[in-house]
Amino acid sequence: MPGFELFGASERKHVNDVIETGILMRYGFDGPRKGIWKAKELEAAICDTFGAQYAQLVSSGTAALTTALSALGVGYGDEVIMPSFTFVASFEAVLSVGAVPVLVDVDDTLTLDPVAVRAAITPQTKCIMPVHMCGSMADLEALQSICKEHKLLLLEDACQSIGAKFNGKYLGTIGDAGTFSFDFVKTITCAEGGVVLTNHKDVYTTSDGYSDHGHDHLGVDRGADLHPFIGYNYRISELHAAVGLAQVQRLPEFLAIQHKNHSALKAILSQVPEISFRRIPDPAGDSCTFLSWFLPTAEITEAVVAELKAQNILAGNFYWYNNNWHYIRKWDHLKQSITLNALHPDLKAAVIHHATKDFSASDAIMSRVISSAISLLWTEEQIKERGEKIVAAVKKVLAAQTATA
Repeated sequence: MPGFELFGASERKHVNDVIETGILMRYGFDGPRKGIWKAKELEAAICDTFGAQYAQLVSSGTAALTTALSALGVGYGDEVIMPSFTFVASFEAVLSVGAVPVLVDVDDTLTLDPVAVRAAITPQTKCIMPVHMCGSMADLEALQSICKEHKLLLLEDACQSIGAKFNGKYLGTIGDAGTFSFDFVKTITCAEGGVVLTNHKDVYTTSDGYSDHGHDHLGVDRGADLHPFIGYNYRISELHAAVGLAQVQRLPEFLAIQHKNHSALKAILSQVPEISFRRIPDPAGDSCTFLSWFLPTAEITEAVVAELKAQNILAGNFYWYNNNWHYIRKWDHLKQSITLNALHPDLKAAVIHHATKDFSASDAIMSRVISSAISLLWTEEQIKERGEKIVAAVKKVLAAQTATA
């Protein structure tokens, strides 16, 4: 899955360009940097690669979400509808701007259930934030329709689905804004980094300033910049941008390998009638970073996970239902609204309310799914071995279930 698996000469070359100048900061120091502007180059490459009009690099995917929410004007009193299956950064970003994360159920796409989204809309709803989990997409056609009907913002958290498409357009470029994460285990990596994508100039301009202490970046002297509003320090460094510049140029290579390995593993698992697969709204657009597959019941799934662990082949196969980082079931810190900085009592009460709702519909999905990460380094023999071991584990559990029925 991640680009860190295939570091090479290109990454080293771009990093060395920066080291030779000694200018690691993305802004200022125009003379000493000798024309080396890796962050600017990467932003241009991102726009060219993904078809967005504007891209603003930041220090992480979390910073990208926080910046995008602020640039879109989401804040105090606003509600942001988001899925119960995501990474903790999604609700952290919403809370960081003073808004309320309204978590709702996912469906068999492993993303926002449009029916649950409709049911969650209130007069305070300002934004719908689908999270395109595990390389694939939410039902954007339905979500776009809901946003249009209710005049809501659509912010795509595409941090886990770089390179995936919906109806021919890259995820992250379809809504009012979108975000990527370039952390160490994403499809392409900067080691740490993120980006806000948008086709709206005002969203870009405010993202640009917000991520750099409110600088307007309109002059040639950084010290003389004006500050139209208060911002924060979410800057990316030139070193991180240099790694990303090499990686974005290799995206077609990475995606091609993922598609090949994904297809090979899926063909093996498809031999088991009891295994079904995630529903993908646009199958041609899947980036294939994961193969997500379902078993008939939660009991069978838990038994298969235990068998994979017993055979030492669980690594790379994720059972999100028991995962601390990605599913509402284990987010006790959110359910209790435990923060180091005191929240307004009304916000704290709202957080607790939405985090402790009934998510049985999500449980019915997440308790039966296992996601197998797709490596770029697998050989055909390794895929065959891995797939056959998973199939054998599943068949062993199914046989035991039948024997005890």
